[in-house]
Amino acid sequence: MTAGVYLHIPFCKSRCSYCDFATDIYRDSAAVESYVDAVCAEIDSFATSQPAIQIDTIYFGGGTPSLLSPFQVSRLMTSVREKFGITDEPEITMEMNPATVTPESLAGFRDLGVNRASFGVQTFNDRALKLLARGHDAQDARNTFRMLREAGYDNVSLDLIAGLPGQTLSDWESNLDEALAMHPEHLSLYLLEVHEATPLAEQILSRRQPVPDEDLAAEMYEMMLDTTVAAGYEQYEISNFSKPGFASRHNTKYWRLEPVYAFGVSAHSFDGRERYANERDTAKYVEMIETQGTAEVMREEIDTASEFAFLGLRLNGGVDLDEFQRRHGNGADEKVTPLLKAKLLEVSDGRLRLTRKGMLFSNEVFEKFV
Repeated sequence: MTAGVYLHIPFCKSRCSYCDFATDIYRDSAAVESYVDAVCAEIDSFATSQPAIQIDTIYFGGGTPSLLSPFQVSRLMTSVREKFGITDEPEITMEMNPATVTPESLAGFRDLGVNRASFGVQTFNDRALKLLARGHDAQDARNTFRMLREAGYDNVSLDLIAGLPGQTLSDWESNLDEALAMHPEHLSLYLLEVHEATPLAEQILSRRQPVPDEDLAAEMYEMMLDTTVAAGYEQYEISNFSKPGFASRHNTKYWRLEPVYAFGVSAHSFDGRERYANERDTAKYVEMIETQGTAEVMREEIDTASEFAFLGLRLNGGVDLDEFQRRHGNGADEKVTPLLKAKLLEVSDGRLRLTRKGMLFSNEVFEKFV
């Protein structure tokens, strides 16, 4: 089994109102350079008791990794290549936001092996973009997508969010139509989650923004399924759709409970048995790497049976029922039978899957396995 490598780049031009990720505002190049130094040092100190671990995916996530210079990306790639064995034709993804790249930087990233762009549009509605504090407008998104194509990126994933405050079904349809007209190879289409202590949560609590309508969000999800399939995309995970052959190889590792080694602030790793995570504060992360050589703050052995079930159920392919029974033993029927009766799960071709209704109530299903 090949593994993946995840590199967390926390810097952003501005902080989105809905975001609860570990991010920081890009203030000066010196701070970014110090951070890159720290991540390289963390990778260099990565210890393994076996020959070089083989990886076939590398993912630059954030934050906004496209704010890095090609030289900084090169340094990180060099550290990864020195510590891991990279298979032929790896998938190397970089998250990019509109108006954070130039033709020159895109060409530089391509030369370094970046062959997949995860493009954070979120919405083509300028009013909604201001609400989200995205720091770009719809035309920036269109221009950046054009630059990606001109730079030779033929594997582009485009992100949109449904269920934004004040968003109508017609608004969502317009977003889908414009995204599909661009013909990206992959779509990540999410329903809005309002996280505590974010600016958006405070705006909703103070009634400056309307409470998201869950019934309307369900309608948007149904529209999403119908529209993408009609346009030739395959749904392979609850929120992810791709043209044939373009499913995210890296993200699929998480859902299949395969090893991913993560570096950087707040990065979460899984080695096949244990999950461990780094310090969430960027400045403290850098300090810990410089003084201790590690920024690990959590390590736990996970219940692989439960995680195998609820992560696998996110995929349209579902979970192999025989393997599920082996992992869960006699307790499996107690978890599954009520969900089958409620038509949230179904069994087909020896596999346990979410139904279409189950996708709308997936969190309730997953709670049964945690």
